[in-house]
Amino acid sequence: MMEQFEEEEEQQLSDQSDLLTGSQDQVEDEEKPSQGQERNSGNEWDTDLETDSATDQKQSQSRAELYLQACQRTGSVPVSSFLRNLGDTNLNLNYYGVGPLGTKALAFVLQTDTTITNLELEENSLGPKGTRYLTEMLQTNITIQSLNLSNNQLGREGAYTISKMLSENYYVKSLKLSGNNFDDVAAKYFADALKGDYVIKELDLSHNMFSFTGGQHLGHMLAANVGIEVLNLSWNPLRLGGAMATFHSHFPQVNSTLKQLDLSWNAFGQMEAESLGQALKNNRTLVLLDLSGNHVDDQAVTLLCQGLITNGTLGVLKLSQNPLTNIGALTLLKTVKKNLKSALEEIDISTVFVKEEFVEQLEEARQKRPALDVRYSAMSYVTRKLCALQILRKFLSERNESIMDFFEALDKEGTTNVSTSDFRKAVKEANIPLDQQQLDWLLRKFDKNCTATIMYSEFAELS
Repeated sequence: MMEQFEEEEEQQLSDQSDLLTGSQDQVEDEEKPSQGQERNSGNEWDTDLETDSATDQKQSQSRAELYLQACQRTGSVPVSSFLRNLGDTNLNLNYYGVGPLGTKALAFVLQTDTTITNLELEENSLGPKGTRYLTEMLQTNITIQSLNLSNNQLGREGAYTISKMLSENYYVKSLKLSGNNFDDVAAKYFADALKGDYVIKELDLSHNMFSFTGGQHLGHMLAANVGIEVLNLSWNPLRLGGAMATFHSHFPQVNSTLKQLDLSWNAFGQMEAESLGQALKNNRTLVLLDLSGNHVDDQAVTLLCQGLITNGTLGVLKLSQNPLTNIGALTLLKTVKKNLKSALEEIDISTVFVKEEFVEQLEEARQKRPALDVRYSAMSYVTRKLCALQILRKFLSERNESIMDFFEALDKEGTTNVSTSDFRKAVKEANIPLDQQQLDWLLRKFDKNCTATIMYSEFAELS
């Protein structure tokens, strides 16, 4: 049973019609915004954004005059930045405290504007009421393509209003809605509006309150959407949960547009990593995946690598601020090395402290793929050990010797074998500036099988 979403505002001026055209949209009981939302005061100026008299006046009045008149009639303070930048395509009114009444005045002017393509209204206390004025304006404005309504206390009611706009939208391609206290019900509003949408290319829903149910709604939306290229869902207590099954079974085949997916600072773990790995197996569009600040551990990375082993398009993978260890880092690097079709050029595991083997593997990978950029951390003793070979080379080069020369001088019988004890003794006698840890590391590198013998012919390339 449907009921009114909000009562029509009372008509305040006898010579003006109501601000809203027609009755308000209706929603189902279980999905309607929380009760207690502030209703219109009754003392507020209420007029159509478009009136017959306004249509006549626009032929002779400038936008500045119309805006100042609208501000006077709404009782709002004009924003000087708007007046100073009337000819710009980018209207940036972020942090100006515009409020609902100021938004009404602004919307009155923008409804027929043909210049502005980007409208920035972040943190202006618009609330659901101000948002409604904007969405009504967008019914006639065909120029605005980018809209920023982040941090405006929109809540569930504002989400509903925007979702109705999205259902009828043909022009707005970029929408930023970060930090608006959207919950799982709001997620359903957006998901329902965007399932078959092809207009919105960039959507920012970061810093909201989507959790398990919200993740399910958004997961199903992603499986069906055919337009979004950049999606930011960071900083939500988000779990895609059961919807990930739908996501990974349909996403590669149906969603052929998503290029950048930001899922950082959520609550993703092994289940989500496995589903993302399955999705990446056949995906041919995603180029950036940000999973920073989640619960991705070594096992989760192994599951993610099930997709990375065959994926040929992902270029950037961000995994910093996760409970990864050197084991997971090695698994990831070895997977990238094995996949000859891999497009990965940037991997961020900057909070993972790796060991010597990882750095050595990375150097090998970079010989074949010089553009590969991997950000990692290493303890000082690790970097010191890794300098050992360089120190040995430098010392010997100053004596006009190579590493092979050094080994051959120790190999009196020409067997191409040198005992580790002889090598250790020769290094100390030559006063090569290597500490004990560096010398031990060199010996492990030269004697990988722990036979106490160095087959130095295998290291000719090190000279």
